[in-house]
Amino acid sequence: MDHHFWPAIAHNRIFIITLTVWLLAQAAKVLVGFFVEKRFNFRWFIGTGGMPSSHAAGASAMATCVGLDQGFNSVIFAVAACFAMVTMFDAQGVRRATGQQATILNKMMDDIYWKGQIEEERLKELIGHTPVQVLAGFIFGIVCAVILY
Repeated sequence: MDHHFWPAIAHNRIFIITLTVWLLAQAAKVLVGFFVEKRFNFRWFIGTGGMPSSHAAGASAMATCVGLDQGFNSVIFAVAACFAMVTMFDAQGVRRATGQQATILNKMMDDIYWKGQIEEERLKELIGHTPVQVLAGFIFGIVCAVILY
């Protein structure tokens, strides 16, 4: 491995801002969860799902930074913007549907468990995002990227 790899990563402004925005969005989930549910849960920081979408925040921050750095008419901005769109679509579409299926399967497993017929671990239900959570993450990412850039 090139000995300049880590210093290059550490000085990559777009990468650092994207990572920072993602971490800020994860921290925002903890705050939102604390105020909504009146309790602290560290899993909100390391988990998926919740308000705002850190997937949308990170992807939109990256695309915004690339646009600010390379121009909004550049090919690399188009790639970053398309990546952001796919990420946000997936976060609220496929992953959300997976979480809904997990909820239904967990209810079925509970029914079977209480009848003494099965012992399985529960499936993770909070996987995807609602459209509002994705929109909030999208806006959060753009605003933070503009401020940090």
